[in-house]
Amino acid sequence: MTGRGEPVGRGLTGRVPELVAALADARDMPDGEARFAELDRIAARADALGDAHSGLDARFALVEAYLLHGERWRLAEPVRRCLAAVDRSPGLLTERPGDAELLRRHQRYAVEAAIGTPRVGLDQARALLDDLARRAGEQTGLVAQLRCRLADHLGDEPTARRRYDDWAAAEPDPTAGCPGCLPARRAELLAGWGDDAAALATLRPVLDGAVDCTDSPERALAVALLPWLRTGEAERAGQAHLRAYRRHRRERGAFPYLAAHLRFCALAGHPGRGLDILAEQLPRLDHPYDDLSAMEFAAAGALVCALAAEAGLAGRRVHRPAHGGRPTAEVDVETLGTDLLTLATGLAGSFDARNGTGHQSGRIASWLAERPLATPVPLPDEETGDDPATDPPFAPAADELAPLSLSMIIAVLDRRGDVYAVDAGGVVVGRWHEAVIQFRQVGRRGEILHARVVAARRLPAARLTEAYEFCNAWNHDRLLPKAYVHDLGEGELVLAGDVTTDLEHGVAPAQLGVLVDAAVATGVAYADAVAALP
Repeated sequence: MTGRGEPVGRGLTGRVPELVAALADARDMPDGEARFAELDRIAARADALGDAHSGLDARFALVEAYLLHGERWRLAEPVRRCLAAVDRSPGLLTERPGDAELLRRHQRYAVEAAIGTPRVGLDQARALLDDLARRAGEQTGLVAQLRCRLADHLGDEPTARRRYDDWAAAEPDPTAGCPGCLPARRAELLAGWGDDAAALATLRPVLDGAVDCTDSPERALAVALLPWLRTGEAERAGQAHLRAYRRHRRERGAFPYLAAHLRFCALAGHPGRGLDILAEQLPRLDHPYDDLSAMEFAAAGALVCALAAEAGLAGRRVHRPAHGGRPTAEVDVETLGTDLLTLATGLAGSFDARNGTGHQSGRIASWLAERPLATPVPLPDEETGDDPATDPPFAPAADELAPLSLSMIIAVLDRRGDVYAVDAGGVVVGRWHEAVIQFRQVGRRGEILHARVVAARRLPAARLTEAYEFCNAWNHDRLLPKAYVHDLGEGELVLAGDVTTDLEHGVAPAQLGVLVDAAVATGVAYADAVAALP
């Protein structure tokens, strides 16, 4: 079988062919524990056989699989082993210039993941961060940012403020995350320290449209909600909430922003709307972005429930779907509030036990003690009867950049008039002539468009050498799709291919249409070529 981006017979110097084939097979496995275990097994086998390149490839694939599957808390160990491999073999990345930057990004993700969960030891997080400082430099923007955020998480505000100043003064770093997101990240810290005016000033370039970022301006609007409310700009806060929630209500990567929307509804005098949003978003709490965002969502939801009960809405019932051992139920507001409070305080206690502080428990307690600041804030949609449950999802103009989303992919196929289906995992599947093509989002925020084509015709296993030769010839003569062979182990070979496009900075609907057109056209050509084989 040919590996992705690495045809058989080329680029395998110093590698064990058995591991290359096994890694390619593992990449075709469904997401989940079986795939994680196989990639980990391949990495360990590569270590035993001295195949450093395959070990690094397997662990890179494992990190990407964890990110895709929402298992960010598991990043620390494979990243640590990647770093150790590079230290043992300094020339390991010489022929792979892009992987050095990718490894630094993975190291950042691992530190961020440790901040977001108590399941990673604090010593482990600090060791990763110290190692990053050794490699990148203590005064780089990336290191200063992570030290600031870790200190803030621990409740060490003086250290966090010093590191904030270092971060603000540092040169831009491409591995430090989206530059357009940095103002919102800084403003979150400032608002948490009570510096509402400074937070709003930091957000001003984003809100004025001077920052190019696919999360803007909605992320900045969510961060600005409570500072505006606390500084007397309630009407502006109401408008910002409506605009930002139209987008955040459906985006998978927007879960961490939902706590701000719930707290706004609670403190702006709209507990009923808060319950509407809580009921709509409650299923996402069963699959959160990380433990920190789950804690904040649960705390904000508990606050909404408490204020709703005080407002006479205690008898209202909220549908909660089944999850794990929990059955489907229609729970009353007070019961739901108690459940959310238990979850939030439990997670805060876990963080504090890991951190050796009481900061997170104190922060959640302060949230729960908040009460509306004034009379209910007028919302622009109150007179029109707009309902968040029926509000259409965010839909950018044809030439407007927006984060890749399932709805955008579906809209392109609808405009083309294609017949397709969407499975439970959000994978879009259709058949075009001899090609079955899947479109799905991968990456930490679903920012990568992955198209996989499978030729309808299958070859007998006895033609494996011929299938390899066909894929190698295709990869040599054509750019897309990247072709490979998959041995089902049942006497048949599947000839498949894929096209991957990184859309980290967003994609306009018109551009996405071009990408889908190209994926379908090249996929059909590939499948037709397979069908034409003798």
